[in-house]
Amino acid sequence: MSDIAIKVEDLSKKFSIGSNTHSTLRDTLSNVLSKQKKEEFWALKNINFDIKKGEAVGIIGRNGAGKSTLLKILSKITRPTSGRIEINGRLSSLLEVGTGFHPELTGRENIFLNGSLLGMSKAEIKSKFDEIVDFSGVEKFIDTPVKHYSSGMYVRLAFAVAAYLNTEILLVDEVLAVGDAEFQKKCLGKMDEVTQRGKTVLIVSHDSNIIKSLTNRAILLNKGVIKSIENSKNIFDVYYGQDEISNYIRFDNAPLKSVQVHYVDRLEIEVDLNIPDNVDVPHFCFMISNSSGDIIGANNPKYEKLEIPVGENQSKMTISVDSPRLRYGKYFLSVWLADGAKNIFVSRDCVSFDVTTSGKNDRHLGFIIPQFDLNFDTR
Repeated sequence: MSDIAIKVEDLSKKFSIGSNTHSTLRDTLSNVLSKQKKEEFWALKNINFDIKKGEAVGIIGRNGAGKSTLLKILSKITRPTSGRIEINGRLSSLLEVGTGFHPELTGRENIFLNGSLLGMSKAEIKSKFDEIVDFSGVEKFIDTPVKHYSSGMYVRLAFAVAAYLNTEILLVDEVLAVGDAEFQKKCLGKMDEVTQRGKTVLIVSHDSNIIKSLTNRAILLNKGVIKSIENSKNIFDVYYGQDEISNYIRFDNAPLKSVQVHYVDRLEIEVDLNIPDNVDVPHFCFMISNSSGDIIGANNPKYEKLEIPVGENQSKMTISVDSPRLRYGKYFLSVWLADGAKNIFVSRDCVSFDVTTSGKNDRHLGFIIPQFDLNFDTR
């Protein structure tokens, strides 16, 4: 028998931007007769790779690289435009929250439904039922329709179903980010266990620590094409060699109008703010944390003596953090405005940004910031 669990040959997926896949007959005829050309977008282009049975492989890449589209095609949720895939073994997947569950059915009924769709007998599903419920931690709500579940409960039960039912191949997207830190750790331990038992795991994640600890190889996608396939510990040298990341978020009807983050050799936080006249002692505060929730650094307005303009005219403030030496990975920015010790606007984890280049201090990267000098430019 072949030792290949997943084989992908010349796989491509094309979307037509602006097309309506659920059009009426009138719309369809109109589209046929129309001379207007629709823009084509290739989410995947000529993808080729093999995954052996019992192998754990990661898929990485920026948003829009085609990672989720690839997993949907392998799960047979989406059809490819061209190419061929070969799956040897039962496959279960954990993609978007709620995928594979019927909202009107209870948790118990969805477990048996999923098992039946995988070709398992009722006796086989019963033998795994208690383990699934125990792992998910939703025993109290197992006979409640899943439409009443929180997103965290949904994910816990969905992962337990995917991991414990009798399948040989497990596909996991970034959906685990919905769960809390304790459950994520539990899931990672379970995925490590199933690979040790010979199951094949294909996982999409932005977290380099997850990819390095769980997988041996990784596939780097960039704009729908494979840029590299190699050892998981080495592939991030290719990934992080790409350009810097900047992220931006705008707030409506708030004293804080917008926040933008840039990171190359140093960290810059640009803030547009509009402080009302009735604020006596305005303070701007920020905190940076990593994907594990650890606080990397924060400012202390008590000692910075930062003068923020008060009034209806919008002002811009740039905060430059010299030599932050952030390790490769995902970070989150929390911001708040205060009047003395009283908060007037708070937004936790409002912006996420990826550190994708080490700059000049590659040999000195670490989890914490050894130097956190702040330069304020308010105008």
